[in-house]
Amino acid sequence: MAQPVPPPAEVPLAMPAGLGDPARAAVLAATPAFADTTTLAGRPAEAARQAARLEWLAATLVHLPEWRRASPLLGLFLIQGRDELRGALGIPSAAAPAAVAGALLDAAAALEAGEPARAAAALDAVGQGGSMLARLATLPPLPHAARATALAQSELTGDGRWDVD
Repeated sequence: MAQPVPPPAEVPLAMPAGLGDPARAAVLAATPAFADTTTLAGRPAEAARQAARLEWLAATLVHLPEWRRASPLLGLFLIQGRDELRGALGIPSAAAPAAVAGALLDAAAALEAGEPARAAAALDAVGQGGSMLARLATLPPLPHAARATALAQSELTGDGRWDVD
C-alpha cells in the first residue's frame, strides 16, 4: 500500500525573498552552500539558514505541482541530504521538518542580533542547542546534501522545462 503524501511544509517566513518563487530561491541559495560547506565556516547564522532551506526543500519541493515533473530521484536525494545534515548537527531524524526549520531560522536571527544564548535556546527545541551552534560554525562536507541540491538546481535550470524568468 502506498504511503500517504505528507502535507507540504509551510514556507518559513525568513526564506529568501526577491526571487519570486520561494522554491526557486531556496534551491538557488542552497546549492552553492552545500557544494562547498567551507564557505559557511565561521558563519553559523548563514549555515542555519541554509540548513532551514534544505529542511524545507526536503519536506516540500516534490509535493509542489510545478515540481512533479522532476526526476523521481529528487525527493529521495533531498531526504538523504537532509538526514546527512541532521546527523552532522545532532538533530534527531524523527524531528518535524517545520520545527527544525523554525528553530534554525530563530537561531540565525538570534545570532545576527548578537545573542548566542538565545540561539542555543532556540535550537534546544530540536536537539542540544549549544553543540549545534558549534557544529553550524564548522560544517563538514555534506556530499548527499550537495548532490540533492545540485539535482534540484539541474531540474530547475538544466533542460528548459522550467520557466526561470
